[in-house]
Amino acid sequence: MSRAVFLDRDGVLNRALLREGRPYPPATLEEFEILPGVRAAAERLRRAGFKLIVVTNQPDVARGTQRRDVVEAMHARLAEQLPIDEIRICYHDDVDQCTCRKPCPGLLLAGDTVELRRSYLIGDRWKDIAAGRAAGCATVLIDRRYAETCHVEPDIRVGSITEAVDWILTRG
Repeated sequence: MSRAVFLDRDGVLNRALLREGRPYPPATLEEFEILPGVRAAAERLRRAGFKLIVVTNQPDVARGTQRRDVVEAMHARLAEQLPIDEIRICYHDDVDQCTCRKPCPGLLLAGDTVELRRSYLIGDRWKDIAAGRAAGCATVLIDRRYAETCHVEPDIRVGSITEAVDWILTRG
């Protein structure tokens, strides 16, 4: 079984759009911007033997405010530019009460080839950290200073994906 780093999408891999201090996903492919340092960080994790799995909630599809083909085009761009092994998506909204929508751990538990206790989750919101904890992963919060409370304490708070990868790689 392999080790993995589960990566949230918006705010971790690509720029989240801020409105009144709260993060939102990009609405168009033109707004979709991979953050500086992400490619180098992903390559470092890959060289260290980690599987890279994107885990992302995309409820705007269920809400009718985003088209699924636009989300898939964003993911195609991610896969084209980063050494990603897999992208797992929850298209549900909170009212659907599914087990794949973070903070539930379903997206992390979906595969059977990852040793979760030796894996990590990097996120920028409390829902990411809660999902990682529930799955048994070590958790890293990229603290973007959003106007929301982190209801679950991560193993570590960092300021960038580079710092997150530095911490992961020092742990072996």
